[in-house]
Amino acid sequence: MATRGNGAAADYQLFDDAENVVRDTKQKRVKQIEAGEIELISKAKLPTRFGIFTIYGFLDNRDGKEHTAMVRGEVRGARSCPVRVHSECHTGDIWFSLRCDCREQLEASLNYVNSKGTGVIIYLRQEGRGIGLLNKLKAYDHLGLPTDARSYEAAAEIIRLLGIESVALITNNPEKIKGLQENNITVADRIPVIIRSNLHNKRYLRTKKERLGHLLEP
Repeated sequence: MATRGNGAAADYQLFDDAENVVRDTKQKRVKQIEAGEIELISKAKLPTRFGIFTIYGFLDNRDGKEHTAMVRGEVRGARSCPVRVHSECHTGDIWFSLRCDCREQLEASLNYVNSKGTGVIIYLRQEGRGIGLLNKLKAYDHLGLPTDARSYEAAAEIIRLLGIESVALITNNPEKIKGLQENNITVADRIPVIIRSNLHNKRYLRTKKERLGHLLEP
């Protein structure tokens, strides 16, 4: 078991159990995603406080996870289509946690896409940066940043199923760009997400910038 860090070093605390989860998860992703593994199950019109979207529901037949995509306008054949790939954050999206900026990024992306009239927000069920909710809470308890085990194979297949030619990715994370490109998605542009920090997430955001290379404003 890794020991508890002190001061700023605590932001970089990683756990042996989380690292094992990452290793096991990545070993299962050796092969490229195959046709038919992500399946469109249903879609419906969904009015929201951000605007009227069409919600698409997808099933990943490899692990049974259900992903969704909020679509605004006609995206089939679109080039440089605004796309946000958002990984599930139970503490932020559901419980309004101030320890991260996940909910703010999600809401900003919905507002942006609605204002443009065309775009997609993909919501991936990969909680805790891919290591799961309970491992994320352990990282919180030790003041650390959860290990990143996220995969973008499902997001790439959803983009293909929606018929999008290329994306303008709404992100501050260069690993998302790399992840989509490695899965044969053309990333034509990046749209930054500017979120004001608060007292509770300043160190978290600094860690993302300094250790993970996130492209955040000074």
